[in-house]
Amino acid sequence: MYRPIWTPNPEQVKCSQLFQFMQQLNQTRQLSLTNYDELYDWSVAQPEAFWSAVWQHSGVIASKTATQALEDPEKMPGARWFADAELNFAENLLRFRDDHPAVIFRNETASRRTLSYRELYQQTAQLTAGLSRAGIQPGDIVAGYLPNIPETLVAMLATTALGAVWTSCSPDFGSHGVIDRFGQVKPKLLICADGYQYNGQNIDVLPRVKSISREIQSIEQIIVIPYMQRRPAIASLPNAILWQDVLVPDNDSIDFVQRPFNAPLYILYSSGTTGVPKCIVHGIGGTLLQHLKEHQLHTDIERNDVLFYFTTTGWMMWNWLVSGLASGCTLLLYDGAPFAPTTEHLWQIAEQENISVFGTSAKYISALEKAGVHPVTQCRLPALRTLLSTGSPLAQESYDYVYRSIKSDLMLASISGGTDIIGCFALGCPMRPVYRGELQCRGLGMAVNIYDPSGQPLISGKGELVCEQPFPSMPIYFWDDPEQAKYRQAYFSRYPGIWSHGDYAERTAQDGMIIHGRSDAVLNPGGIRIGTAEIYRQVEHLDWVQEALCIDQPWLDDTRIVLFVVLKDGLTLTAEHEQKIRDTIRQNTTPRHVPQKIIQVADIPRTLSGKIVELAVRNIVTGQPVTNLDALANPEALEAFRDLPQLQE
Repeated sequence: MYRPIWTPNPEQVKCSQLFQFMQQLNQTRQLSLTNYDELYDWSVAQPEAFWSAVWQHSGVIASKTATQALEDPEKMPGARWFADAELNFAENLLRFRDDHPAVIFRNETASRRTLSYRELYQQTAQLTAGLSRAGIQPGDIVAGYLPNIPETLVAMLATTALGAVWTSCSPDFGSHGVIDRFGQVKPKLLICADGYQYNGQNIDVLPRVKSISREIQSIEQIIVIPYMQRRPAIASLPNAILWQDVLVPDNDSIDFVQRPFNAPLYILYSSGTTGVPKCIVHGIGGTLLQHLKEHQLHTDIERNDVLFYFTTTGWMMWNWLVSGLASGCTLLLYDGAPFAPTTEHLWQIAEQENISVFGTSAKYISALEKAGVHPVTQCRLPALRTLLSTGSPLAQESYDYVYRSIKSDLMLASISGGTDIIGCFALGCPMRPVYRGELQCRGLGMAVNIYDPSGQPLISGKGELVCEQPFPSMPIYFWDDPEQAKYRQAYFSRYPGIWSHGDYAERTAQDGMIIHGRSDAVLNPGGIRIGTAEIYRQVEHLDWVQEALCIDQPWLDDTRIVLFVVLKDGLTLTAEHEQKIRDTIRQNTTPRHVPQKIIQVADIPRTLSGKIVELAVRNIVTGQPVTNLDALANPEALEAFRDLPQLQE
């Protein structure tokens, strides 16, 4: 039996909202649930009762409640949640209107701004009136090309208060990447900042905005937020107006437009590395309900928390973060690079602002360790109680690092889900221990299972992560997909009627989860399926390996594993390095995992949200086209993988 690396004490368990929710169910529904296992089983056996209980527990504000929680439950896709309910997303996020801090904004400099819930409501009211005067109506699309600043939050709230649809890209997207996304959905209004800050540089985006507006004819007006300059020059932009000139200062109330539960709220985008990005439309009620469940029950967020997630506005974690307002906590918004001006910068902010829930990526945690950062000795973090990690699988060694070098008493919750569901399939559990290398639990109400290639559930072993029942935060549709052909192909083509998420995963003996990588990047030498994360976990533990990327290359009627590595501090890959890598992989996995080729590269290509792109590299290596370079943060890195002589021998 594995020993946990952290266990909540009995008082922590009893004080958690999750435990209180379970007790409430026992009282109101005559149940006798005693632990998370039983609660989870009940939540997937009785989905209508479960999601109705989440609605009641979290106090969803709605002008009209549903007569039935779930219609057509046997249809997937096709089931409809709370179909006749009506509500407003922004109204639920702005339910508090007091002087409690709603937002703290920090960046790479000493700049600091705060907004109370009262001030956030007032600013949203002023912009709502301005957008209404600009002709924004329910169902219209408002696009934000914006950094993670308070005005972005206000813009989203004002848009959704009017029943309009919000979509955003972060300003590190090039103009072609933005056009690929916004050009499909044809926004009526574009809101941008005059620039953004990254790694000590102030970057002007207005030239890009000009080219974007030229290509997207649907944009009727551009609102420019002065961020880098007090009065940016906007004369060259068509129909442009400054943020402060749109606000209606004497408007102090909001008439929240009531919309159906399944009306569109957000348009998010797939990475686009294999073609034009898919436009994924998420509904108002499903997004709200999923986030309330994940924040309050799985993360135990409440009013006194300070919630931080290092994210841009182009990643779904921004949407996840800002929903924290519905729980009354304080959001910490950050614009800038994670290691600027110093490697300890985010932890200094965590100390200064008493961050209690710190969210980041697995890659950031790995980079911290390699940089020799030890917040436990450099910062005082008494408020910190939860560390969230996502974006890629968190290595076992990173669990050790967190408890050794950040804080020994906290819940380390590796979470996994994504843009497709605007939430999580597996995540944290305040009632359960943390085991090294494992996600604590499957999410309540999410009928998650692992299937073998023939579609049979696996009790143990690795397979495809699936969800066997409908859940509220499924996309309501894909944009420009009237027959749902793209939607069904994306999630239901492998196992009809079952959501296939595209992750290669397994359930553990502790009923936790391990994600081994993306299914489409699974290696298959000799017919043995190997998740790329299994190899990364071993290689990146070596101090002199900065990061790695692994593919399988067709070779002699089979495939062979090729490992690309970036080394630290200007090192050159030697035969001794190669042997150490092979020995480490062989000793900790199996001989099948050992790469036949190990090649040093200067950089690893990644998406704009920071995820490495095995498929794009595999396409380059095998002579296939990479159809959308604008989806990459560093497309130039791909050229190093083209026509490598080492791969011809």
